[in-house]
Amino acid sequence: MNRQKSYSDLSASSSGKTVPGCLYLVGTPIGNLEDMTMRAIRTLKEVDLIAAEDTRQTRKLLTHFEIHTRLVSYHEHNKEASGPELIRLLLEGQSIALVSDAGLPAISDPGADLVREAAQHDISVIPIPGANAALSALIMSGLPTERFLFAGFPPREKKSLLKWLDELSALQATLIFYESPHRIKKTLDGMAQTLGDRRIAVIRELTKRHEEALRGTVSECIAWFEEHQPLGEFCIVAEGVSEAEAGAGADPSAGAWWSELELEAHVAHYEATMNRKDAIKQVATDRGLPKRDVYNEVNR
Repeated sequence: MNRQKSYSDLSASSSGKTVPGCLYLVGTPIGNLEDMTMRAIRTLKEVDLIAAEDTRQTRKLLTHFEIHTRLVSYHEHNKEASGPELIRLLLEGQSIALVSDAGLPAISDPGADLVREAAQHDISVIPIPGANAALSALIMSGLPTERFLFAGFPPREKKSLLKWLDELSALQATLIFYESPHRIKKTLDGMAQTLGDRRIAVIRELTKRHEEALRGTVSECIAWFEEHQPLGEFCIVAEGVSEAEAGAGADPSAGAWWSELELEAHVAHYEATMNRKDAIKQVATDRGLPKRDVYNEVNR
């Protein structure tokens, strides 16, 4: 176990020994540049180096605030080479600010790997708070905020998506995840199959000119997107199951959307979006039954 001594300002050693620099995790705007904090601007001006997920995007931000600090690239595709070099510079006493494309670094990006490496080398890691899309979406969703889970980006492949959503379906916590415009419809369809027709909020373009929140049930949001082209980046916020549903016991049908359906109708529901074999498998998962039993029942 290591214990970090935090520093709120850039500092130097007075003992003559080389003191590791600090890794600053600097929050940047998610759209509106006015969300940039004074502390973030000062930190970016004073550090020795800024490591950015997308240097082109970050350079626009630095230019706007007249920040001339050296900028280097650190992202998913070069982290194996860039990470050790950044750690070396930190150990030599240089201070580095890590920024992502937008919002807080180290959330759903490779910054988390750099933070872990820094902590393992007893390098101080200092957060500089700022805007965050997930929490901004949560507080404007109108859904419970007492307990929540940020789940990141859903899987792209349909089978993996359904499995991922199914694993989240029994949680009482409000769920938050990100989605792109060209996959939003597919994800909402998957939510209808696994989460049921629960309340959700679909929020796009946070803090930007076309910021918009769509609140309703899953089916209502699906219907809305059938008539409106998805545009912009989305945050989806979904309510968790109720305490009564969560405590329903071992009976998998208690409170489930399919509890009133006959087995064949349950399979037919899934066949609208997948082949019969996968539909039977999903029904078996829903009901906690052996797949062979479901197959034999619906093919008699």
